[in-house]
Amino acid sequence: MTRPFAMKMTAEDRMANAIRVLTMDAVQAANSGHPGAPMGMADVATVLFNRFVTIDPSEAAWPDRDRFVMSAGHGSMLVYAIHHLMGYDDMGMEQIRNFRQMGYRTAGHPEYGHAKGVETTTGPLGQGIATAVGMALAERMQNARFGDDLVGHFTYVIAGDGCLMEGISHEAIDLAGHLGLGRMIVFWDDNGITIDGSTGLSTSTDQKARFAAAGWHVQAVDGHDKEAIARAIAAAQADPRPSLIACKTVIGYGAPTKQGSHSVHGAPLGAEEIAAARKALGWDAAPFEVPGDIYDSWHAVARRGRDARTAWDRRLAASPKADAFHASLAAPDAAALDAAITAYRHKLSAEAPKVATRKASEMALEIVTATLPNAIGGSADLTGSNLTRTKGMAPVAPGSFGGSYIHYGIREHGMAAAMNGLALHGGFRPYGGTFLAFADYCRPAIRLSALMGVPVVYVMTHDSIGLGEDGPTHQPVEQIASLRAMPNTLVFRPADAVETAEAWQIAITREATPSVLCLSRQNLPTVRTRHSDANLSARGAYVLREPEGARDVTLIATGSEVEIALAAADRLAGEGIAAAVVSAPCFELFDQQDAATRAAVLGTAPRIGVEAAIRQGWDAMLRPEDGFVGMTGFGASAPAEELYRHFGITAEAVADAARIRIEGKGRK
Repeated sequence: MTRPFAMKMTAEDRMANAIRVLTMDAVQAANSGHPGAPMGMADVATVLFNRFVTIDPSEAAWPDRDRFVMSAGHGSMLVYAIHHLMGYDDMGMEQIRNFRQMGYRTAGHPEYGHAKGVETTTGPLGQGIATAVGMALAERMQNARFGDDLVGHFTYVIAGDGCLMEGISHEAIDLAGHLGLGRMIVFWDDNGITIDGSTGLSTSTDQKARFAAAGWHVQAVDGHDKEAIARAIAAAQADPRPSLIACKTVIGYGAPTKQGSHSVHGAPLGAEEIAAARKALGWDAAPFEVPGDIYDSWHAVARRGRDARTAWDRRLAASPKADAFHASLAAPDAAALDAAITAYRHKLSAEAPKVATRKASEMALEIVTATLPNAIGGSADLTGSNLTRTKGMAPVAPGSFGGSYIHYGIREHGMAAAMNGLALHGGFRPYGGTFLAFADYCRPAIRLSALMGVPVVYVMTHDSIGLGEDGPTHQPVEQIASLRAMPNTLVFRPADAVETAEAWQIAITREATPSVLCLSRQNLPTVRTRHSDANLSARGAYVLREPEGARDVTLIATGSEVEIALAAADRLAGEGIAAAVVSAPCFELFDQQDAATRAAVLGTAPRIGVEAAIRQGWDAMLRPEDGFVGMTGFGASAPAEELYRHFGITAEAVADAARIRIEGKGRK
C-alpha cells in the first residue's frame, strides 16, 4: 500500500513531518530503534495533540491533564519528538540526538520517571492499554468525589497490532467496556505489519468487532486523513462508551521505498532512504534541525494547555473541596496510621487470636481503610477467599464510581496492570487480591510496578501446601522465590496477626516500592504475644526467641512455618540443645539492615531455614552448608496437616536437620 505525499503542505502536515524526520534522524544516529510506528502514526498524533489534548509542559504533573499512553512503546520516538517540539524543559535536542544512549532520558521504550510527561513505562506489548484502563478508571472515581470542575480529563492510547494480540488486551478492553469508561480513547495503529511480516501470518481477528462486542464505541478512519481523524476524535469524546478508532496507516509513512513493509518496523532507514524521504516530505532542514514556524505551531499547543491549567488552578483555589483534593494526592498519613496500627497490635498481642493470615489481613485492613480514605481495594473474583473487602466498602460499578472496591473479575493480569494505572494517575492507593499460585498471571505487571517504583499492594492468599485439598495446581511452591528475585519488590510472609498488621503498615506507606503479601489459608497462632511499639517486621527479620546462653543452632522461618520452628526449638531444648528462632517476614527489608544488625540476628551458630517452598532465594539467610526444610517439588491433593507430614515439614524434621547440622554432617 502506498500513498502520494501532499504537494501543498498545511501547518499540521509540517508538524507531523517534524515527528517523522526527528524519528528518522534519531534512529539513524542510534543505529537502532523503531521508525515505522512514529512515522505511520504522526498524522494521528499531530491532530490529537494540536486539536484535542490538554497538557502543560511547564506543569507536567498537573492533576487534571489529559493522559497519553504510547502502548506500542517501541514507537517511543513519537513521544520524545512531541515533547521536544512542545518545549518540555527536559527534552532538548541533545536528548533526541542521543536516543537510546546511556545517561539520556530517551530510552528505547518510554520509562516512567525518566522524562516528564511519560505517564507509564511501556514496551511489553499490551501493558500500556491495560494500565491506561486504570488511569481512566481513576479519572472517573476522582470525578465522582470532586466533580467536573476539578476532574474531567481524557486518557488517550496508541496501541499497535501487537498490543491487541496480547491476551492482556482482552482483559483490559472487557473491563473498560463493562465499566463504561467513556473518557478512554484508543487509537489502533492498523498498519497490518509485525516483525515477521504481514499480520495475516498470525491473526485473522476482526478487532473492530471484538471491541464492539466488549461494549466499545468503534470507528474506522484513514490514519493519514487529518480531517477524518479529527471528526472521529470529536465523536469519540461525545460518546459515553470507551472508544476505539481504527486508524488505517502505512507503517513508515514518508519513506518512499520502505514504507508499508516490515523492514521499516525496527531498523534504521539508512542514509539513502532518509535523503529520499526528506525530498518526498519537502523537508529541507539539516538533521536535528526544525524550522521555527513548526516550533511555533507546537508551542501553541503548550500555551493552550497552560491556559487551561491556570484556569483549573483558579477553580481549585475557589473550591470548597480543595483541601480534600490535595489530601487525596498526598502521601498517606503515616503518623496517623502508625498510631492506629500500634494500638491495634497491642490488642492483638494481648488477645492472641488464632486466625489465618488472610483473615488477619482483613482485620488489619479495617484499620488501614478507616485511616486512609483513598485506599482502593479489589480482587480478581476471589473476594470471599482473599478477604480484601472491609465493612462499608461500596463497589465501583458502571455509572457509579464513588465506591472504593473494584470487582476485577477473573482477570489477574488486567487487575495488576489496572492497579498500576490507578496508582500512576494519583489520588488512590490500590491493592488487589488473588491466590499466590496465580501471581504468575500478574507477573509482567508486577515487574512494571517494581521498575516504575509504583507502590501497589498485591494480596496473595493461599500461600503454600497449607491450602490443602485443592492440590498442586493451586499450591504455590516456586512463586515466593520468583517474587523475591524481582528487584525493588517487598515480599512479606507474616507469621501471625501481629506481623500481618505490621506488613500492611509498611506496604501501604511505601512511596516507590510495590509489595506482595503472601498469606495463609490455614489458621495460625499468635507468636508475638509480647507487645513492642516498634514495627519489628520493618527489620525484615528479628529474633523471636533467644535461648539462655550461647546458641547451638538458629532456626529461621517465615509465615506458617514459624510455629513449626518454635515447636522444633522446644524439642531441641528438651535435649539440651539451645535453639534460637528467627522470624523473617521480609528478606528484602532484612537485606537493607546494616551488617552488624544482620549478624546479631543470624548469629554464628549453624542455621536451618524452614519454609513450605523451595530453597532458592535463601542465600541471604543461609550459608551453603546450612540446612533447609521445605519443598523440592510440587504438592498434592490432601488435607493440609497430612501434606505437611508427607513432605516432611514438621517440628521433628526441623529438629533432625538441626542435629545433623550441629554434628557437622553438612546440609540436609
